[in-house]
Amino acid sequence: MDKHAKIYVAGHRGLVGSAICRKLADSGYANLTVRTHRELNLENQRLTEEFFASERPDYVFLAAAKVGGIMANSTYPAEFIYSNLAVQNNVIKASHQFGVKKLLFLGSSCIYPKFAPQPMKEEHLLSSPLEPTNEAYAIAKIAGLKMCRYFNQQYGTNYISVMPTNLYGPNDNYDPENSHVLPALILKFHRAKVERLSEVTLWGTGSPRREFLHADDLADAVVFLMEKFDYQNTGEIVNIGCGEDVTIKELAETVKRIVGYEGKLKWDSSRPDGTPRKLLDITRIRELGWQPKISLDQGIASVYEDFKAHFQRYTGG
Repeated sequence: MDKHAKIYVAGHRGLVGSAICRKLADSGYANLTVRTHRELNLENQRLTEEFFASERPDYVFLAAAKVGGIMANSTYPAEFIYSNLAVQNNVIKASHQFGVKKLLFLGSSCIYPKFAPQPMKEEHLLSSPLEPTNEAYAIAKIAGLKMCRYFNQQYGTNYISVMPTNLYGPNDNYDPENSHVLPALILKFHRAKVERLSEVTLWGTGSPRREFLHADDLADAVVFLMEKFDYQNTGEIVNIGCGEDVTIKELAETVKRIVGYEGKLKWDSSRPDGTPRKLLDITRIRELGWQPKISLDQGIASVYEDFKAHFQRYTGG
């Protein structure tokens, strides 16, 4: 990418989009174009096309999405499938219509089957049924990556699809009802510490295994791909992860230690665990020359400091 090229980051205020903006700025890209949801509703096709017609970005990072944990996905499946389909359909179509040179679509590891072989390779996509608790979101993301593939096939576009593992980092979502597991644990343990609770109850059995990647590592990976590789080099999908996983129980103990909560943990096995294991095979991106740099302990510690500094509504500051 030329350092002066116009780059549009869709979803720039979220966990992923903000990390991509930081990485681009640090790498010398000064011509970034962003819009808040209030300024541009990407679910609206006319408004999206008007934006692309006016701004004419050269490159697009499609990080805008409706995301959430097990509870949110189970409660609002219609909103998850509609919103994500609408956004990605509009952005991908407008990118082709108005001559975007390259687009990178952010998917999710939940596109893979519930009982996919571990670690999950890119070719395991659509090989068996999905996890029911996030099926609506997963189907939308699968549609997005397939849309990229078919636009490449029919129109000769250069759209790359990446599938990151579970992410965390600055600007994460700490909403008590809609957050993912790691920020939810930070919030729970911080509140328990402040309120001096003797016990914290967590969902499930703690036995599922999950992989976690800091958003800054993801941003480093996607800018690396956009700078150096085309669709022909990457194939239909590129997994992005750290190549290691932990149990939710191990994760909880790590967060508990870093937050400094000294009470007991109780597991509510009547609550769903979700997919038993989700570990990505990252052989493809490692062979392209990229690997993560931030350890889980280091990443959680930095995120907890960011949480205390910026989320006063949850910390009582």
